[in-house]
Amino acid sequence: RQQHAEVGMVDQRIYRPRLADRRLRELVQDFPAVLVNGPRAAGKTTTARQICRDMVSLDRPAHAVAFRADPDAALRKLDEPALIDEWQEVPQVLGAVKRAVDANSRPGRFVLTGSVRGDPEQQMWPGTGRLVRIPMYGFTEREVLGAVDHTRPAFLDRIATGDPEEIALPSSVPDLAGYIDLALRGGFPDLVFRDYAEDSRRTWLEGYLEQLLTRDVATFEQAPREPEKLRRYFEAIALNTAGMPSGKSLYEAAGVNARTAASYDSLLTSLFVLERVPAWSTNRISRLVKTPKIYIVESGLVGSSIGLSTRTVLSDGDLLGRMIDNFVLAQLRPEAALSVRRHRFYHLRTQGGRQEVDLLVELDAGKVLGIEIKASSAPSRHDAAHLCWLRDELGDRFVAGAVLHTGPAVYPLDSKILAVPICAIWG
Repeated sequence: RQQHAEVGMVDQRIYRPRLADRRLRELVQDFPAVLVNGPRAAGKTTTARQICRDMVSLDRPAHAVAFRADPDAALRKLDEPALIDEWQEVPQVLGAVKRAVDANSRPGRFVLTGSVRGDPEQQMWPGTGRLVRIPMYGFTEREVLGAVDHTRPAFLDRIATGDPEEIALPSSVPDLAGYIDLALRGGFPDLVFRDYAEDSRRTWLEGYLEQLLTRDVATFEQAPREPEKLRRYFEAIALNTAGMPSGKSLYEAAGVNARTAASYDSLLTSLFVLERVPAWSTNRISRLVKTPKIYIVESGLVGSSIGLSTRTVLSDGDLLGRMIDNFVLAQLRPEAALSVRRHRFYHLRTQGGRQEVDLLVELDAGKVLGIEIKASSAPSRHDAAHLCWLRDELGDRFVAGAVLHTGPAVYPLDSKILAVPICAIWG
């Protein structure tokens, strides 16, 4: 027992506060079991260890063997709250957690972390009132800079006020090349807090992707027989991140059929590297497309998979727009996912692309925020044209709009619409 406790200890002097900290503590205080899911190497374990007395890592054979042999007995040996890391390596541990919680449902018993979007309900545990979920992603710039402040409203809530005075900028404002540097670096802690040279950073990301597309996918029943085709499929998605490519264009690029491509989509989604932002629908606007936008969750993997550098991105307008869009969503996603308020992401496009809004955020009571993302340092009212159209179409449902840009200034563009530097997200 003492051995487990020592493994779970963390030097508080070096822990980097995360956006998930407060929410995780609240859930552990209220529920017997909390499941933390997110990409591998995103920092889930380090964060969960802050509030747990004991820990086992089921991706370590020495820890996993006891849980495979007798998970109930192994669980009883842990001091609570107990952290069960990478639970999907020994799925039967969920049954043991279920039985323990059914016998005693006091709060704060177990925290489980996993790197696949595993569904405990498939492991014969409804979990209602027993197990709650919380997502964690790589570091945002707010976390990198130590600017996590749970007393302040979330960035999207500040945008919703429509008040420029609510928007603060950090002390250092990136230029366009600086934003691309941040996007290509990504949010994995190993890359954020170690001063890797560019070639070493790329080697780390290539190794991560190689493990993801070989070892990690091998744990699924639908694991591909030809991993190289999955790699080509991932590269096709990376080239089209923040876009709406046809399924046919993706699977033809990878040399697979539609059925295989659907299987790849499921695998990549389960591994937290692929996300779809659905198309928004409303009876107030007709002829809206229904195709979702696709995103690579970690922007660093976009660059490493297709060999991008800051210079190549800056010289290609299409890639530039995609990388900025992908980076912005990576900054907004964790805060929205952890908010106790309703923040749901959509995109909007009319047929033929006459009107398009990069990101539409549904708030409580059906209210809506509109966000456009521009690789421009000084957007004009023309850049807000689609937000103005959306505001006029929705009336009172439209709370506010923002054109997020790469310049240094906050200023009004039209009624309810502001120009806001991207870095205000972590300001």
